[in-house]
Amino acid sequence: MEVRLSEPRLVLVFSGKRKSGKDYVTDLIHRRLGPDVCCILRLSGPLKQQYAQEHNLDLDQLLGTGIYKEEHRADMIRWGETRRRQDPGFFCRLATRGAWQPVWVVSDARRLSDLQWFWSEFPRQTRSVRVQSSEKTRQERGWSFATGVDDAESECGLDSGVEFDWIITNEADAPSLDEQLQPILKLANEAADDH
Repeated sequence: MEVRLSEPRLVLVFSGKRKSGKDYVTDLIHRRLGPDVCCILRLSGPLKQQYAQEHNLDLDQLLGTGIYKEEHRADMIRWGETRRRQDPGFFCRLATRGAWQPVWVVSDARRLSDLQWFWSEFPRQTRSVRVQSSEKTRQERGWSFATGVDDAESECGLDSGVEFDWIITNEADAPSLDEQLQPILKLANEAADDH
């Protein structure tokens, strides 16, 4: 049984393609709400930590943005999928361990099983948010298609079949992020006030 310091009042589960700006958007929300109200939970953190342990790899480099992570990405994805088939909530439970703030922001849901776990564990509190950017914008941010990565479930698992509570368009010609995030921040502040 996992130990949780407290139940969240709101769980915002974010998803999006590589280089769509998920981390940028979730970091912005974290800065606006502050660390006493909001924590960022990264599902990839526990995955990378476990993978590094089992394969004797450098965790700091796997957590970074460099070539080392990219060299191991495809195998790490396959390994993570095997773990999820054995226990769909494995990485979600690890990521939420020790969280105590009233608002949890999950920055990197990748597949339906991630969302289903949060919906099952926190049905009243969980809201889903999709961050999207065009391929052109993602390429300008350094993305290029990689076979075995961008066509895997870890990138495509939430492309269809999910009705997101919010869709954030992270593009220069879209409404400002401040404007798009207003209803999310309002809900988060209300959840924090009820805490």
